[in-house]
Parts: sequence; C-alpha cells; structure tokens
Amino acid sequence: MAGKIKHYYAGGNTSRGFYSLYESNLQGLEKIFILKGGPGTGKSTLMRTIGLEWRDKGFDIEFMHCSSDNHSIDGVIIPKLKLGIVDGTAPHVIEPNAPGAIEEYVNLGAAWNADQLALKKDEICQYTLKISSEFASAYAAFAEALRIHDDWEKIYIENMDFVKADRLGEKILKELFGEIALNKKADVRHRFLGAATPQGACDFVPNLTEGLSKRYFVKGRAGTGKSTILKKVAAQAESRGFDTEIYHCGFDPHSLDMVIVRELGIAIFDSTAPHEYFPSREGDEIIDVYSAAVTPGTDEKFAEEIKIISSRYRAKMKEATAFLAAAKALHDELEEIYKAAMDFSKVGEITEEIREKIEKLASVTSSV
Repeated sequence: MAGKIKHYYAGGNTSRGFYSLYESNLQGLEKIFILKGGPGTGKSTLMRTIGLEWRDKGFDIEFMHCSSDNHSIDGVIIPKLKLGIVDGTAPHVIEPNAPGAIEEYVNLGAAWNADQLALKKDEICQYTLKISSEFASAYAAFAEALRIHDDWEKIYIENMDFVKADRLGEKILKELFGEIALNKKADVRHRFLGAATPQGACDFVPNLTEGLSKRYFVKGRAGTGKSTILKKVAAQAESRGFDTEIYHCGFDPHSLDMVIVRELGIAIFDSTAPHEYFPSREGDEIIDVYSAAVTPGTDEKFAEEIKIISSRYRAKMKEATAFLAAAKALHDELEEIYKAAMDFSKVGEITEEIREKIEKLASVTSSV
C-alpha cells in the first residue's frame, strides 16, 4: 500500500522578504543530502523521483514546495528513515550541524559542461541580476501591501471588545485541550500552509487537514485576533506535550494561519481569503470572531473606507505577484542555458548513487 504525501512550504515570498523555516523541518533528521547546482540541473526532478519511489514502497513522505516555481519542490523528507534531500542553493540557507556525518553535499554541477557555460557567462550574470531585481521589487510591493493591511486592521482593532475576545480564546482552549497533557516534550514544526507564488496565492489546507477528526474554521476580519487565538493554541499544545505543527502566514510570517495537533486529531485555521474554506464534512465547525467580539455594524459603518483600502491592497498584491511571475519567466530562460550544458545521464548516475545510499540506510534502520 502506498504511503501518504504531506504538502507544505518551508520558505516563502513574504512582506518581510524571503522567509525561511527550513531549519525547523530538518531538525531530527540523521541524514540530509544537500543538492548543489544551478537552475535547470534537475534538483527538483531528482527529489520528486526518489520521494515518489519511497511513497510507492509504503513510506509516508513530505514535499516542501517551492514558492517561486509552482511546479518545483525544494525538498523531500522521509520521516521514518529520518532522512531528507533538499535544494541547498540560494535562497535556501542550510547550516550543516555535522557535515559528512549528517549532511552530505551532492554537486549536480559535476554534470554540466563548464566550458560551454563559460561562453554564456555575461548572459548568465545579466539574468541573475534581473531576477534579483524582480524579487526585490516583489518584496517591496508586499511590504507596502502590509502597510495598507495595517490600516485595514486598525478599523477593526478600534472596534474590538478584547474582553469578549479573551473569553472566546479561553473557551476554545478549554474545548480543545480540557485537562489533557502528555508526559513528554512536544515536537514542534514551523511551516507555511501556503505561499505567494508566480501564479498567485496557493495553499495545501485540504491535504494537511486530511484524516483529522475535527477542523475549526476561524472566520473574522483583518485585525480581529485570529492569529492571536492560534498563537495561544500553539503555546498550549506545546506546553502540554503535544506534537504541534505551526503554520505561519505566507504574507506576514509573524502571524499564524493554522495549528495542527495530530495526536488530538484537530486543526484550527484562519479560514479567510486567500485560503477561505467552509465546512464540508462531519466534525467541521466555524468560530466567528467578528460576531463574537466586534462592535455590531462595523462592516456597514466603515464600508466605504474598507472598500478603498481593500482595493489598494488587492492592487499592490497583484503588482507583487506580477514581479514574481517576471522573475519566474527570467528564471525559465536561465534554466534553458544550463539545461543545454547538462549531461543528464550523469545526473541519472548521481540519482542512482543517492538511491543506493538510501537503501543502505534503510536496511540499517530496519535491522535496529
């Protein structure tokens, strides 16, 4: 029987620049293959191929998706083997803990024709500069969108009853945890459920919440304390010894979008745009923060102001996405230069070497 695949992002294009949560998701691994090589050298294909092979062998796997390319992945993890393969090229900064013992560098650059690439040096440098410029423009636009969003939040913050909001938070914590606690240290992972991509906002909420018995859909408006509730849930889960998956906001990573506690079979998440979902199965429940803690009629009273702010926000987000799309188009052109200089039969040989090493590690693991 095939294993299951968990999809998420470990890095994102955010209002605070590229934001990495890779370290949190690689903790505890005993073997990490770090792939080096330029664009178009087959890193994503290698990781996806090996991941799916082990999925077909019955192992659950995790795909860390690339926020800058909707069709690529940045890493694959096989939790049972305590093993991962990750893209170690910029902007993925991975600091090795025990080079050689845990982390092993794999150079896919060994498969390219360096003389052929040298002839394209100026062109490659120009593409690299242009791509960096497009990303910088995207991050600046996202940062401006965050400032506009702050104006949006201010309207609701000034019309919040924080006593009622605190009561709602306490009620949620009591319902989720009761008096239950586990006598162990929690395993906490920080991730993104979605990301700003060249194709717009994408998320993996359905995949991540699959099989859970209870899903809480937190509804509200900007600034109504959804993230605060999720932070309280995450803190309680960790303090009580529950393994906790904490999903940060792909727009503002200082905020949270979802918390999953699989040992309790629950997920609680911000179910507003751009990851808006509605109950669709037994056990789903809506938590409406707006109706519970915001002055009635706030939407109507500030309708015109909200309309203007939301329009400015959407325009700025659209602008940022266009910059990401431009960076992706340039990256695709750069990839073609590298692909033309690659000997993919050598990439196949490197892939086979990694396969053999994983098989050896798996046999040792199974015999322990």
